[in-house]
Amino acid sequence: MAENTAFKPSLGLLDATMLVAGSMIGSGIFIVSSDITRNVGSAGWLIAVWLITGFMTISAAMSYGELSAMYPKAGGQYVYLKEAYNPLVGFLYGWSFFAVIQTGTIAAVGVAFAKFSGYFLPALNMKDENILLQLGTLKIYPAQLVSIALVLFLTYINTRGVKEAKVIQTSFTVSKLLALFGLILCGFLFVEKSFWNENWASGMISQKALLNADGSITWESIGGISLLGAIAAAMVGSIFSSDSWNNVTFIAAEIKNPKRNIGLSLFLGTLVVTLIYVAANLMYLNVMPMDQIAKPEEDRLAVAAASVIFGAAGRSIIAVLIMVSTFGCINGLVMAGARVYYTMAQDGLFFKKAAKLNANSVPEWALWSQALVASLLCLSGRYGDLLDMVSFIVVIFYVLTIIGIFILRRKRPDIERPYKAFGYPVLPFIYVAMGLSFCILLIKFKPEFTWPGLIITLLGVPIYFIALRSNRK
Repeated sequence: MAENTAFKPSLGLLDATMLVAGSMIGSGIFIVSSDITRNVGSAGWLIAVWLITGFMTISAAMSYGELSAMYPKAGGQYVYLKEAYNPLVGFLYGWSFFAVIQTGTIAAVGVAFAKFSGYFLPALNMKDENILLQLGTLKIYPAQLVSIALVLFLTYINTRGVKEAKVIQTSFTVSKLLALFGLILCGFLFVEKSFWNENWASGMISQKALLNADGSITWESIGGISLLGAIAAAMVGSIFSSDSWNNVTFIAAEIKNPKRNIGLSLFLGTLVVTLIYVAANLMYLNVMPMDQIAKPEEDRLAVAAASVIFGAAGRSIIAVLIMVSTFGCINGLVMAGARVYYTMAQDGLFFKKAAKLNANSVPEWALWSQALVASLLCLSGRYGDLLDMVSFIVVIFYVLTIIGIFILRRKRPDIERPYKAFGYPVLPFIYVAMGLSFCILLIKFKPEFTWPGLIITLLGVPIYFIALRSNRK
């Protein structure tokens, strides 16, 4: 196809807001609250973890509004880090993004789609009897192939142009927001027995779940520094579930009136999702006792809750909801991620072919390269581990980007700032302090979540200098 040289602004405020919300809501809210509960053990701390995460997310999103108005171009966070620090810092983010952050998220959400399809097609359940091929410890299941097919299909749709992709994104995100709201409402109105008072009797008493040999749970009281470690470990899940809100900044060049609409969509999208997430957890506390919230079957908390609300039909209802949710989430991730590689290629730091737009004004080569890595991660079966490992790095890059606001206020006071970070300098500073505290606590209590992510990121250093040397030839 003929090559285009510029993106086409095709996305309005609603489209941008739905990209923020749709990229955030995947499968996490349906699952991770069980692990959070096992770490902190009370209704008060379960909600507190989601509120802390929500505050951090909204604060960061509102701060990013200033950066997006300063640099309304494709690439988003990669561009902000490059401008605030230097090209190496920007590249390390872009490298981590391509190697695992974005591609690993696409793989994880894709496999979640296939897994929940297993409610209707048992052959998609990831059980030993469904193994198609085994090479040593590597097992290939039909679900992984379905997830790859989904990634490739949505990648193809995105190569047809941003208008086609936005129809999927907006319609699926609106659908899942309405469905989630309906589920939450039903959990308060139609449940036969409420566990609300029983669960809140523990208030803010912090406990850690100990799994007994018979599958039952014993609660062990924790406090002090151990509680801080438990909160940090719990927030790995809530941060994963609230991540990807920054995807709208990657596609800035295709948004109408980006200096206004990106910052506004970041605020609206993160606020709506935070409210939905907190409400969903309040619903869990109403329909199930703490022991069941902490240890539902296969950690499928939403399935267990829906079964209480709707009976036998609950499993199918949640399976459909998660399939709708993950389908829209993958589309948003696929659409936005490729724009980062496009901008890196424009800077000579990625494959040259990624710097070109096709006749539909989208970076087709970058889209397919992203799909290839995501597909390999689907086959590897290690996407979940990789995402846990990079939670630390994701927050570090968020912190560096927020610090970049302070740096750019001094370094580039001349640049027009049609939108300024709300609550500056207090809110950005609070986010930096909370983000660093989270990372320090992870280093101390969960080192397995820190050093692998650091290694993946630092592998980008020699790759960066190899890329520079290639450009000089």
